[in-house]
Formats: sequence, C-alpha cells, structure tokens
Amino acid sequence: MFDAKRLLDQLVGSGAAGGFAGGLAGGALVNVLAGKQGRKLAGSALKLGGLALVGGLAYKAWQNYQQGAAQPAGQAMSGDIEPPPAGGAFLPRESDTEGRAALSLLLARTMISAAKADGQIDTQESQAILNQINGLDLPAEDKAFLFEEYGRPLDIVALARDVDSPEHAAEVYAAAMLMLEPPSPPERIYLDSLANALGLESGLVQQIQSTVAASRPG
Repeated sequence: MFDAKRLLDQLVGSGAAGGFAGGLAGGALVNVLAGKQGRKLAGSALKLGGLALVGGLAYKAWQNYQQGAAQPAGQAMSGDIEPPPAGGAFLPRESDTEGRAALSLLLARTMISAAKADGQIDTQESQAILNQINGLDLPAEDKAFLFEEYGRPLDIVALARDVDSPEHAAEVYAAAMLMLEPPSPPERIYLDSLANALGLESGLVQQIQSTVAASRPG
C-alpha cells in the first residue's frame, strides 16, 4: 500500500527514513532525482520525520517573519528545528491520518516537481533516473508513484492550486527549497515562479530560504 508519509521521509532524508546515520535511503533518492551529492541535515533536523521537518522549517520561518526578525549580515541562523504544534495550521494532529497523508502527498509531489526544475533532462537522462529509482530499496508502490509523478509535465500552477492555506503554501516552498538548496540559476527561476504562484510575500520567502539553508551543516 502506498504511504505518502513514508515516501516524504525518504525524500527529505530525515532520521525517520533511515535512522540517525543521515537518512541514507532518503539521501540516495534525493541524489538520484536532483543530482546533488552529500546533502545532509544538521542538528535536530536529522531526527525529525519529513512532515514534522518541513512543517518545522516553515513554522520557524513564519514566526521570524511575523516577528520581523532580521538575520544580521554574516551571521548564520540556528539550525535547530522543532516540529510545529500538532493540530495547528502547519501540522495536523496525529489522529488526523487523512490530513497528514494529504499534506505528505502534496509535499512529496512538490519535491519531485522541484527535481525537474532545471529543465535540462533529456529523454535518455530521464530514463537513466527512472532506472536508478527502480534500483533503490523502496517499496514497489513508492516506485510506481515516483515513476508517475516524475513523468508528469512540470506544472507549477496546478501544484499551487492544490494548496489550501497560506501556511501550507509556506510548507510547499520549504519542501522545494530542501530539494534545491543551493539552487542553480534555472532552479532560482523555478522557485521565483513557485513563490509567485503560491502568493508568498518576499520577506517570508527570504526567511524560508535562510531557515532551510541553516538546516544544512555549515
């Protein structure tokens, strides 16, 4: 049975995906999809599941933005990420299995979409990526979902249309940043288009970028 939460853990490469050794299975999947090597999470972020991690990043950025917190030049933000309050706008309650599954699915779709953002993958490269996915130690249902989503045309507007709140919009952008940080020039264009489609204010976008960057080891 396909489990969106399980796949999101794999995509994020969190502790829930592969123990506290770096989310090795998740790291492998990210490297296949996005072609970025050695990307790990720092500090407390490593211990969280994918939904709590993405929600925590967006929640921390949201709080900083609402409080007008500015990051001093040359000073890194703390990499400590805590999950947002369960039952709040960023994280459904544990008992809300349908809500958690729907949000996990949206964030997983976002990360797969972001992996295609550079627009430079030809048919041969795409087939090679699908072959690598097939070789990963993932359940068959997860592989089938990845094959289907990866084969879809890139559609930022359709993705944004499935976002039902400003808080979830912040989480979607945070999920894309996790896949692309640091972004290439074409990926920056994708992120700008995504932020516009989601209706995110520039100050919040900057906070999300800083918060995601701080979740990586220095």
